[in-house]
Amino acid sequence: MAELNSDQNELILRRYAELEELRSMGVNPYPYDFAVTASSGEIIASFLDESPQRTVSIAGRIMSIRRMGKASFIHIQDAHGRIQVYFRSNDLPNYNEFKLYDIGDIAGVTGFVFRTKTGEITVHASSLTLLCKSLHPIPTPKEEKDETGNKIVHDAFADKELRYRQRYIDLVVNPDVRGVFVKRAKIVSAMRKFLDERGMLEVETPVLQPLYGGAYARPFTTHHNALDIDLYMRIADELYLKRLIVGGFDGVYEIAKDFRNEGMDKKHNPEFTMMELYVAYKDYKWMMAFVEEMLSEICKAVNGTDALTIGERVISFAPPFQRITMLDVIEENSGKKLRGMSEEQLRIVARELHVENLDANAGSGKIIDEIFSQIVEPHLIQPTFITDFPLELSPLAKNHRTEVGLTERFELFVNGGELTNAFSELNDPLEQRRRFGEQARLRARGDDEAMRLDEDFLHALEIGMPPTAGIGIGIDRLVMLLTNQESIRDVILFPQMKPEKA
Repeated sequence: MAELNSDQNELILRRYAELEELRSMGVNPYPYDFAVTASSGEIIASFLDESPQRTVSIAGRIMSIRRMGKASFIHIQDAHGRIQVYFRSNDLPNYNEFKLYDIGDIAGVTGFVFRTKTGEITVHASSLTLLCKSLHPIPTPKEEKDETGNKIVHDAFADKELRYRQRYIDLVVNPDVRGVFVKRAKIVSAMRKFLDERGMLEVETPVLQPLYGGAYARPFTTHHNALDIDLYMRIADELYLKRLIVGGFDGVYEIAKDFRNEGMDKKHNPEFTMMELYVAYKDYKWMMAFVEEMLSEICKAVNGTDALTIGERVISFAPPFQRITMLDVIEENSGKKLRGMSEEQLRIVARELHVENLDANAGSGKIIDEIFSQIVEPHLIQPTFITDFPLELSPLAKNHRTEVGLTERFELFVNGGELTNAFSELNDPLEQRRRFGEQARLRARGDDEAMRLDEDFLHALEIGMPPTAGIGIGIDRLVMLLTNQESIRDVILFPQMKPEKA
């Protein structure tokens, strides 16, 4: 908690005194319920001056107070917006209570709707009920309009770190933030609807796993006391979902939390949301067309169009998206032909291209990936499928059907960032065992993100998995894109934060 100054302490002490005075008057400052019959947004949208007088009951947080002797105005904020409320002492038996109300208190109001002389739709209160006494002042940004009609906000609650730590205040005083999370819910709902309508089955797989896998990542480790074993929080859902394809499901998906014990930046939070989908008898080419249609439909469902504007850029999700192989796009952007190069030759190219922070233990695949990430990725603005990744980077993907050393894998990039990762899934158990062995060699070289051998998954493949297409989509990154947010923390209600100093 941030240190309080003397003025803040005085305000808090005053609120505690008000709380005790209310109780001494017989007022319960924390009652059990209140019958709400309307919302601010609905009242304002439906009001007509010629309509019969309408009585409503609303509830919400008091965001402004104007006391004027025997009459007062407040603004109540609920989940749908704000509305003005007008009180007269002659109309309210408990008007004297109102002097003990503060900005931030939650109140219930019953009254009729009218329009004031200044044109503002208002509730004329006939009853007022305190529903929650707020004991800590909240920030109170003030808004005004300049000569050209642009909104100017004074004293905004704008400190990013404080907003993330105290999201409950952020949501109260910054209504646009609530809008982002409403849109997030619509994105997930639209995705689920699209998948369900096409016969995909939503399932749940374990969060706590005896062996982690399905991605390049370091896991979080925990301990199960009753079994006296270490368990891992999943880094991906992939290997369990593939087991379900082995079991006979044609299409399964999961929208779930994954956890990776890695760094944090604008695109990474250790706890994040993924949608993973696996469909039997399909390949990565089919999945590209499926994803084009899905993202276009989600964008239209949420924003009303399959195009969105980010800064000065207009990004179109209208199919088809551009498709280009990883090696070809590197050549286009750097002039370097990487096909057939040894690890040492790739390191030389990386130095020539000024690729930074290249791990000394990186193999050929990771070197190519770093060249791509630094030289190409920032320039992929329109939706672009990058296909045919090096084998070393794709231990769970099928070998490319025509080019040795590559796999049938694609990632979709939009606005300079990765959005999806997909494969023609490897279903040859002998080849999968060999790939796990190669991952073990990379781990021995110091790559602590390399995958571990999973004997039970190999046993499932030995039972037999049909040809399968699979994909993972980062929900947080998709929300960032469709809500035009720069940081993953702006689309996660409670992002991970460094501990505050005592």
